Amino acid sequence: MDDKLSIRVNIADRYYPLKVERENEEKIRKAARMINEKVLQYKQRYTDKDVQDFLAMAALQYVIKLTEEEEKLETDYIPDAIKELIQKIDSVLEIKE
Repeated sequence: MDDKLSIRVNIADRYYPLKVERENEEKIRKAARMINEKVLQYKQRYTDKDVQDFLAMAALQYVIKLTEEEEKLETDYIPDAIKELIQKIDSVLEIKE
């Protein structure tokens, strides 16, 4: 059975028709809301710019946050024992040099 849902998402006063998995609908709508909130913040702060600028800045800000979270996850998932082994290996390599 096809569990796709047809929805329309509003981003910066433009509507985009999408076919999405039913379980992803709320995530997609939440993402659109977050983008719209960020665009509105920029609109209120910078009245001399256009919507394209606001969308670009919102995208940049969210990708920076995503990158920071990915970097954090990479280091958080290394167990302490592995970190200790890496430190020991590094110290042995430094002694041999």
